[in-house]
Amino acid sequence: MIKPMTRCIVAFATGLVLTAATIPGGDGTGVLRAQQRQTGAGADAGGLEVFQLRPNFYMISGAGGNIGVQAGQDGVVVVDAGTAAQADLVVAAIKKLSEQPIRYVIDTSADADHAGGNEKVSKAGRTLFITNNAFGEGMTNGGAAAILSAEKVLTRMSAPTGKTPPFPTAAWPTETFDQRRRYMYLNDEGIEVLHQPAAHTDGDSIVFFRRSDVVVAGDIVDTARFPVIDVAKGGSIQGEIDALNRLIELAIPSVPLVSREGGTYVIPGHGRVCDQLDVVEYRDMVTIVRDRIRDLLKEGKTLEQVQATSPTRGYTRRYGSDSGSWTTKMFVEAVYTSLARERTK
Repeated sequence: MIKPMTRCIVAFATGLVLTAATIPGGDGTGVLRAQQRQTGAGADAGGLEVFQLRPNFYMISGAGGNIGVQAGQDGVVVVDAGTAAQADLVVAAIKKLSEQPIRYVIDTSADADHAGGNEKVSKAGRTLFITNNAFGEGMTNGGAAAILSAEKVLTRMSAPTGKTPPFPTAAWPTETFDQRRRYMYLNDEGIEVLHQPAAHTDGDSIVFFRRSDVVVAGDIVDTARFPVIDVAKGGSIQGEIDALNRLIELAIPSVPLVSREGGTYVIPGHGRVCDQLDVVEYRDMVTIVRDRIRDLLKEGKTLEQVQATSPTRGYTRRYGSDSGSWTTKMFVEAVYTSLARERTK
């Protein structure tokens, strides 16, 4: 749990207004709450929360998927950009954290709640590679910040010739990779982008900031619900468990001084910041549900029969839902379908 020290209200209207209130604390972390406020009757209200995890590392929530922000002398590295609708708020919040330009946007997946804000967040930044041509443009992305992702993300965000892509061209990744690991060194810190194939989707990446000791996990971890396994987009239950095991290997718990709130921070795709032991618990839950459904599948049970046994029992209250975009039944069906496909290979 992160103990807030400072809480600020940042209002966005035609201009920027800043008020602040201080809440005592002693751990050097803080919370900024950004709220959108428009003048006039009937204006919609929304908000973002910005949590300081390390002296130069922040998490923004409330813009769709959680966003990681590393700031330093080389500029700002942003992991995920939230939804397109909240992109202006995200940009404004980042500008409050650092005067340096955004240099990279790294996508953990092609989901609209993680990559929808790519265009605006990227255009609010500036490439590291400036040329001296007459137009003052950069070598990449028209001078805007680079957008980095696994190659499958570009495939999902674009479309074959003659088809309408789900995202505008300016939101597409400008740098992609198909290896297991892509790395860079910015702000005196090694940054590893680790492709996790066939987990939530076939284009997932987790991003490890080695000096800050923070891992941005994307939708491989979702502390608010069962993991979303999008079988239609290449996701699988075994790939999900493999990715969770990779996270556990990267993260370090607060041992031997277990009374301290230390160790590696893991930023999930949605929900609260967690640590390695939280990821272990989440992995164990997913594995137990997988094993229950696999045993029933071996007995020749149909999906309807498997659903009737409530294979998520013991975890449904915490992670399950009967409504919304991802229900308990949808999770069980995804696990069942994934396991059935593995049996036919």
